[in-house]
Amino acid sequence: MAGAAAYAEADNAEEIIARIETKSQKIESLLKQYKHVEALKTALEGSPLKTLDERCKSANWIVVRKAIMAIKDIDGMLNALNAEYYDILMKYLYRGLSTGDEPTCEQCLMIHEKLTARAGFGCILRCLGDTTNTV
Repeated sequence: MAGAAAYAEADNAEEIIARIETKSQKIESLLKQYKHVEALKTALEGSPLKTLDERCKSANWIVVRKAIMAIKDIDGMLNALNAEYYDILMKYLYRGLSTGDEPTCEQCLMIHEKLTARAGFGCILRCLGDTTNTV
């Protein structure tokens, strides 16, 4: 039975990765049209939070990172972004900070500062305290 569960997880992972690839193409198109906020919203939607497969999490991080790095007007982005996206964005900001990549860390820190000012410390606490839904 354990083998069947592992097989089902693997199938599910392949489906998730296929959805992420489709999402990536849509985000590339939005970025080419200079619709950076829409690209970020699309990247954050449907994030595979509950999967344990690191391939899925890494694939989605790559997509989210593209959108995060394209943001130039952070205040404008936060004005256009609904509050429902704040917690998931914060999770991805911490993932970006964990990479150690200087440009990624700089962008994530700038967004983190403004997001914290907008969403408050509760956003940070919810992000760090939620060990079930990880990115």
